[in-house]
Amino acid sequence: MLLLNAVFFLLNPALANAAAVVNIGGSTIIGTEFKPSNVEFFGGIPYAEPPLGNLRLQPPVLLKSLPVKTLHAENFGLACLQTDLPRDTVSEDCLTLNIIRPAGISKKANLPVMVWVYGGANVIGGTSLYNGTEIVAHSVKRGTPIIFASMNYRLGPLGFPQGAEAGQKKILNLALEDQLTALEWIQENIGQFGGDKSKVTVFGESAGATAIRVHLQETRIDKFARAVILESTFSRPTFGPEAHEAAWQLFVASIPGCEAVANTPNTIDCIRQADTQSILQGLNGGQVFFFNGSNYQAVIDGPGGFLVDRPSVVPAKSRLPMLIGTNLDEGTIFTPQDTRSPDDIKNFILSATSPPVVSPAEQEAIIDRALAMYPDNPALGSPFNTGNDTFGLDGEYKRYAAIFADFIVQSTKRTMIQNRMDVGAKVFAYLFTDPDGVLIPDLIDTPPAPVAHSTEVFYVFGTLAKKTHTAVSLSSNMRDYWISFATSLDPNDNHGNVNRPRWEEYTQQNKVLLELNGHDTKTIPDNFREEQISFFQNNPDAFRR
Repeated sequence: MLLLNAVFFLLNPALANAAAVVNIGGSTIIGTEFKPSNVEFFGGIPYAEPPLGNLRLQPPVLLKSLPVKTLHAENFGLACLQTDLPRDTVSEDCLTLNIIRPAGISKKANLPVMVWVYGGANVIGGTSLYNGTEIVAHSVKRGTPIIFASMNYRLGPLGFPQGAEAGQKKILNLALEDQLTALEWIQENIGQFGGDKSKVTVFGESAGATAIRVHLQETRIDKFARAVILESTFSRPTFGPEAHEAAWQLFVASIPGCEAVANTPNTIDCIRQADTQSILQGLNGGQVFFFNGSNYQAVIDGPGGFLVDRPSVVPAKSRLPMLIGTNLDEGTIFTPQDTRSPDDIKNFILSATSPPVVSPAEQEAIIDRALAMYPDNPALGSPFNTGNDTFGLDGEYKRYAAIFADFIVQSTKRTMIQNRMDVGAKVFAYLFTDPDGVLIPDLIDTPPAPVAHSTEVFYVFGTLAKKTHTAVSLSSNMRDYWISFATSLDPNDNHGNVNRPRWEEYTQQNKVLLELNGHDTKTIPDNFREEQISFFQNNPDAFRR
């Protein structure tokens, strides 16, 4: 949450200077021009009916036309209902998107489009936290202009309903439906903004990247995109909706007026009749907070859904080209700083994978083997490359952080890459290791700060907190790579900094990463902690993959 608040501060839009206008059907959208950056912004554009009343806990309904003749779109739309942002910045009427384009282009420009999907553990986040102005401005400067878009989607129990009743009524994974509906709206309307609907790249970080990963299990996304970028995607154990029945019922019991139907199979009608303030009280009482986000993940929704079964059982089908990567110290911000014992780590893995496909005894033996692969040696733990320094914490902290990263993030990346290659898709992969451009207050009080989960976002969006020469240069190069991939399906075009290191394709014969570091960006083999990470990959039944 610290990082998210920092993003909100850094990415708040510049002062607007002039109007920008686009006509769609019989409606006029009035945006604004950011003259210092020479881009035009259109915010809070509704792409679906408001998910209120009887449309609450229902799939989104695409808007074929705007609900008003004149839409004032000078500001971002409100974020979807959640507890971690101020009350006046969130709403249930939140299914909106934003578009940022180079100023002065015509609707015949046919520019490639980059569509951002935010992260936040599926319980927090919003488009106003991620202003793509610097990405668009950089694309113009390098001579390959693009359009940036982003969408709000439902969160927590409203976006990822849990429980047997939700499964029976087939209202699962609604947030993923929101995302596809926003992409469908973009397909139908981006031409009016000067975009090319056949050149859409969907990119996201953390839960946003993980949503894209789920979309790639099937091929519905192929109708709306031609490439994807996944930053720090993760995978938690995959279950059916009944696995988190208790969390769902706690949410229901916390909604004023719905207490009587909690722990019954008749909760959804009551939720649909509640007002928004009562729903918000339910989120608070149901403990739907950032670090409890694991209760609200995509669930197995069966034939015709997003997850027919566990990903390890049903291979991914989409063949979209992919750029994918992770950060050096993915586990540090999620690891409890009061970690003292190997049992803390074991209990985390058990809680994250219960119930397993294998027997409990088999699972426990496998977890013991996994722990044995990570010696109690601070020099081997995360933050990596920090020697025996434990920053005043118990040495088990660094061990836990290393295991968390490999179990949840690094093994997911390698599995995703293998799946892409299995279906013949092009892959480019990275490891982000630069420590210089981001401040992470209160994470670890003693320097050096880790290269934590989400730190690369500041580089991609060009909003560094610490503008060292090397970090600024790397940030510019990363935008070059991302934009090049979106415009040409190859990060190595001859625009921008043409001296940036070549990014080699990841293949069966050439399993390499581009290490993104302002001091020395270079190609490295993708073999770090190979035995440990492979162990998590090769035991999907124990870890519910």
